[in-house]
Amino acid sequence: MKEEIFKIAESLITSPNVFVVEVIIGSHNKSTRVQVILDGDNGVGIDDCSTLSRQLGEQIEEKNLFEQAYTLEVGSPGLDKPLKLKRQYNKNIGKTVKVVEKDGVTITGELLEVAEDTILVKESKKVKSKITTTEHTISFNDIKSTTVVISFN
Repeated sequence: MKEEIFKIAESLITSPNVFVVEVIIGSHNKSTRVQVILDGDNGVGIDDCSTLSRQLGEQIEEKNLFEQAYTLEVGSPGLDKPLKLKRQYNKNIGKTVKVVEKDGVTITGELLEVAEDTILVKESKKVKSKITTTEHTISFNDIKSTTVVISFN
């Protein structure tokens, strides 16, 4: 069901800069809850979300995908949500990210580069009164989660 809704949502998006990150299906108050998470190379706006919500709702009804009541929510990922797609990594080059590897190692630094199978993160640490920088090449296969660090500076 997730895959079908994902494909329908992708087919309805007209902007080449907007993309579906994920579809989550769960229950909420005795009804099915369908969440479609969108992102965009330059962010995603409320108009993108509302247009897709209306069109996707019509398609779900037309195809009779749910027999029982359901709630459809279309939105953007929150600032605290982990990056899921390579395309999200690309749009965050130059920003500070926190990468947690599957072995528990955490690296926080500037996302410098996104390659086919890896990312490059420059970590800066203050040791005594000196700042040392280390560049880490991290395989996507070794990443448990990556979040963008929000700075209010």
